[in-house]
Amino acid sequence: MKNKLLLIIAIAVVAIGGYMVFSSFGNDSASDIPSDDVKQLVAEYSANTKTNLAASITSNELILIEKNGKKQTFDLPKDEFFVSIAPFYEQTHPCEIHSLTGCRGELAKEEFHVYIEDKDGNIIVNEKMTSLDNGFIDLWLPRDNTFFAKIEKDGKISELTFSTFAGDKTCITTMQLL
Repeated sequence: MKNKLLLIIAIAVVAIGGYMVFSSFGNDSASDIPSDDVKQLVAEYSANTKTNLAASITSNELILIEKNGKKQTFDLPKDEFFVSIAPFYEQTHPCEIHSLTGCRGELAKEEFHVYIEDKDGNIIVNEKMTSLDNGFIDLWLPRDNTFFAKIEKDGKISELTFSTFAGDKTCITTMQLL
């Protein structure tokens, strides 16, 4: 009984949050949406492989496009940069702007050790992470910095340096595990 009640409460919270975000869908300005709501919206689309909207994310905004072509943009947080990484063994695709609803990586629902440090050697991420259903690992990192990333799985390693400045890639598909 407790589990059913918790499930009902969780569904209600998600429904209310979704209504609040989408009730503003179609407005001309994205500035009314709080940063936390935009990040939640990004997370929902990253985890949803069966949506009717096209969702992509640039260095500055989340872009949603309905099937009828109606487009809505949402500003991203001023101090955080979204990047999605798809580690791979054999298969990848070229990409610069991540499609939350279209990009697919080779290694879905797999566990990796992710290590990221900034140019000054500050450790930003050092933990086990599981890729999403789409095969990507989503990260929110500080803007306007350069990072060293190291991803490990089953004794295979990939390393890369990338940055989070305006216009930089939000989709990293070049981390082949060797």
